[in-house]
Amino acid sequence: MVITARALNRSTLARQLLLAREPIDAADAVRRVVALQAQEPASPYLALWNRISGFDPAGLDGAVAGLRVVRSTLMRITLHLVHREDYRAFREAVEPTLRASRLGDARFTASGLTAADADALLPELLDFADRPRTGAEAQAWLGERRGTPVELPAWRMLRQYAPLWHVPAGGPWSFTPRPSYVAAATRPVLTDPDAVLDSTGPLIRRYLEGFGPASVADMAQFAMIQRARARKAVQALRDELEELEGPDGTVLFDLPGAPRPDEDTPAPPRLLPMWDSTLLVYADRSRVLPAAYRKLVIRVNGDVLPTLLVDGHVAGVWRSVDAGIEATAFHPLPEEVWEALAAEAGALFAFLADRDPRVYRRYDHWWVKGLPAAETRLLTPA
Repeated sequence: MVITARALNRSTLARQLLLAREPIDAADAVRRVVALQAQEPASPYLALWNRISGFDPAGLDGAVAGLRVVRSTLMRITLHLVHREDYRAFREAVEPTLRASRLGDARFTASGLTAADADALLPELLDFADRPRTGAEAQAWLGERRGTPVELPAWRMLRQYAPLWHVPAGGPWSFTPRPSYVAAATRPVLTDPDAVLDSTGPLIRRYLEGFGPASVADMAQFAMIQRARARKAVQALRDELEELEGPDGTVLFDLPGAPRPDEDTPAPPRLLPMWDSTLLVYADRSRVLPAAYRKLVIRVNGDVLPTLLVDGHVAGVWRSVDAGIEATAFHPLPEEVWEALAAEAGALFAFLADRDPRVYRRYDHWWVKGLPAAETRLLTPA
């Protein structure tokens, strides 16, 4: 069966709850969409605002406080918010990538620490983190344990590798730039090749539930794992998967019965947060992010700007300003689309008002430096 590019787009939107907001619990929504990228603490909240009807941020506050959903370094060596039940398999699946990137980093090895040292220290570190510990406390503990101070960069690499969860600290978006840490309650098995292989299959299945149909290259991009390992996991699941042909002839895989709406299904406009996962989890990001706009949205340092989604594809960017939402379109938009975006913007501005009216303000420099635009409008509350 051949699937068109537009049908692929609609499949992603359906599984990401972006074709229609659904009345669903925050923790259940996180599980439905598989993982929410969470470098910016506000982004998971804005992601769910786009996906849940009548979204109450207090629901996510409670899920995070109760550790039903957890924040940790996972796929693509970045912070994600995932359901507690997914954490162990995800962490085991990305073990080789995290181990090589964090314990092989010059900032770690320059301290004199080795991967073997990390393996020896990790059980004691996790015991120490049986209750919330600040980064300073953990860094000091590490220095005492070694008998010599450990520089901050080395500690940063170790904590990103260790199975630690960020401790919610209140505030508008549950987490702060300087979080405390606690040992993962469901501890993954690390450095065990069999555990890695055993967990890759569940990771692939969960990825397809939230983002399929997808190629082996897409799967590898999502988790930043070797394509050979993704391919091996697909082969092991072959009897459980359906095979499709993508618009360019690429072999795609999917779960039988997974949502694949008709390509003509309407896609309402959305104002996606920074680092929305739908822009980052494919080798071919043009499914949602047109190639011509990729460098405008994903900046040279890795910042991923908040985007306007129009007819299922990125059409521009937005930012919150004092008077409303400033929307910058990269190509001309019909007036009825602007009207729909204005309705979304008014609701978003009201949502932000009680928590953080100038969300993402520290990224305003990208606008100061200039963004090519067909049109920029200030969308103000009605």
